[in-house]
Amino acid sequence: MPFLKDKDRQAVQKEFASLTNPVKIIVFTQEMECDFCSHNRELMEEVAALSGKISLEVYDFMKDTAQVEKYHIDKIPATVIASDRDYGIRFYGIPSGYEFVSLMDAIKSVSAGQSNLSADTRDFLKTLKKDVHLQVFVTPT
Repeated sequence: MPFLKDKDRQAVQKEFASLTNPVKIIVFTQEMECDFCSHNRELMEEVAALSGKISLEVYDFMKDTAQVEKYHIDKIPATVIASDRDYGIRFYGIPSGYEFVSLMDAIKSVSAGQSNLSADTRDFLKTLKKDVHLQVFVTPT
């Protein structure tokens, strides 16, 4: 059973029509998938099918250790949004509900090769002396 309704699928497809560069959706799951692991993989399969600019890679968290290490994955389900460059964008759990909009924005930003941050924010970030690890936690309520 599809996660996206026809109306939503068409809206996402319309949004993705503006993608300029290829995007990789990289999913980490495992052979004996948990509920959220299988739901996340299936949702990402649907999303990837909505644009020829999006490719999908699926890895087993327990078996594909080189990929797990390469992308610094420490839990599943995990989804990486990348291009030829890894921007560090990770979704843990299934990005549904309001988080789905964040997923779409991440895909569009990676395709464009730039963020939607303001010039002031970008200037401030250039002043940082060391890397900063940012995490945003959300809960469906």
